[in-house]
Amino acid sequence: MAGLVNFEDEQEVKQFLDNLGAEYSYQCYREKDPEGCQRLADYLEGVKKNYESTAQVLKHNCEVNGHGESCYKLGAYHVTGKGGVTECLKTAFSCFMKACNSKGKKSVDGCHNVALLAHDGRAMEGGVDAKIAQQYYEKACEGGFAPSCFNLSTLLIQGSPGVDKNMPLALKYALRACELGHVWGCANASRMYKLGDGTNKDDQKAEELKNRARELHGEMKERQLKFGDLLDHRVRHGVTVAASPRAQELSTDREAVLFSRGFGVNTAERVQRKTQQSRHHVHLTNTWGPYRRADEYDDGE
Repeated sequence: MAGLVNFEDEQEVKQFLDNLGAEYSYQCYREKDPEGCQRLADYLEGVKKNYESTAQVLKHNCEVNGHGESCYKLGAYHVTGKGGVTECLKTAFSCFMKACNSKGKKSVDGCHNVALLAHDGRAMEGGVDAKIAQQYYEKACEGGFAPSCFNLSTLLIQGSPGVDKNMPLALKYALRACELGHVWGCANASRMYKLGDGTNKDDQKAEELKNRARELHGEMKERQLKFGDLLDHRVRHGVTVAASPRAQELSTDREAVLFSRGFGVNTAERVQRKTQQSRHHVHLTNTWGPYRRADEYDDGE
């Protein structure tokens, strides 16, 4: 049947992929289709591993077409200087802001990264801008992005110039983070009920949330073990498989993905330098006061 590709034939697969690249290039530059440009960027990055060309397409699609996903990805490249672009957090901030305002696929992630950079301060002219961080954490949290809900909660626990401490509101966002499956949101909400911070003391509620944190943490460790077993199997048996677009994103921009998930700029840079240790040593740095990370809950506690 016409159109079917024999994926066991290396030459046929190569021809298919080359044709695919040509099609995406035509969509992008001749038909001026922003989605075609994004497909071309994904192709150049995931299939060709040509990060310099990927960066050029992302820049075109972001600046000319205002495509949110391309702006987000371009911002991720600027965080680490990938693809020959300038390593510049201010430029990354601008790209993430465009992604946030685009209302596209990466809008929520873009809003979260805007908040992280404002919270970190190095992308801002006047240093840390907690008010901007709060504003964009709120936007991302409203979009169901759990790390933003958690970071917003911890910001309100500590307070910062421009953002007053507000324990009841901090509890609200910790609970929302917990609802969205964020282990440390559950842990901090549990602690707040235990201490009576921002609410009346409620030992039963504290215990329920603590158990939920344990449960989520256990699930997280189980996923890590399964992923480790899969990698070990692939290494021992020489197995290679084509990664999904999401897996490609995780592997090709690991430090940027960590950044977008709430691990912060410092951690992103550490991961870039020492990725082999990141799985076991990456921690959030913005859990304050008496509140603990969920990885401090062991199975016997």
